[in-house]
Amino acid sequence: MAKTSSQYSSRHGDAVADTILIVDDEEAIRTLVEFNLRQAGFQTVSASNGSECLEAVERGKPDLVILDVMLPDVDGFDLYRALRRIRPVPVIFLTARDGEVDRVVGLELGADDYVTKPFSTRELVARVRAVLRRAAERRGAAEGAGGDEIVAGELVIDLRRHEVRVGGRPVALTPKEFQLLAYLARHAGQALSRNRLLDEVWGRDFYGDPRIVDVHIRHLREKVEEEPGNPRHIKTVRGVGYRFDVA
Repeated sequence: MAKTSSQYSSRHGDAVADTILIVDDEEAIRTLVEFNLRQAGFQTVSASNGSECLEAVERGKPDLVILDVMLPDVDGFDLYRALRRIRPVPVIFLTARDGEVDRVVGLELGADDYVTKPFSTRELVARVRAVLRRAAERRGAAEGAGGDEIVAGELVIDLRRHEVRVGGRPVALTPKEFQLLAYLARHAGQALSRNRLLDEVWGRDFYGDPRIVDVHIRHLREKVEEEPGNPRHIKTVRGVGYRFDVA
């Protein structure tokens, strides 16, 4: 059974405190992370395996999940996919595996950050704050985008519902793919550099491989373009980056 430090609806000061779900099979790590997050003003919930994690997400709707990749009952990457089917929630992967392949896999899936063990609790708290801040900025941008939908031919991007349709058919995107597509579409007609896309979609504190943008663009084209090799909407601007065309 997942454990919580307090009810999800409790308040910290005058505002509702964000709730962080920590999923790790090591009790010492859960206790350490929970203590430091509570000291920083967050609500916390803990889970030791995949089943408890899914139960906690369905029951309480946490604002962010810190997810260990190596759990006793399920691979963390598979659990992340299951989480996405329940609801979009920011995720920070926490793991002892520090290989580049694991990091790229996690980020390609749409995770918001990736922290390796051993880690600094101060750094982890800072990363939690940064991810939550970016999530809030994205929600604000969507609400102030001048409408709930962006329509480009057969492509419809529903900003409020976080849904994409092509010819009326729903298209499954990872959270990061949706964020990238929405950012491109909100700046239609502008040539956007890879560095700008990294800053605005992944965050200015992201220090991964800039090629992650190209990987996500390729995936997006395969999912929303009729001819991925000759895209109608997501154009490459040589020497610059990418541009979204509505027509």
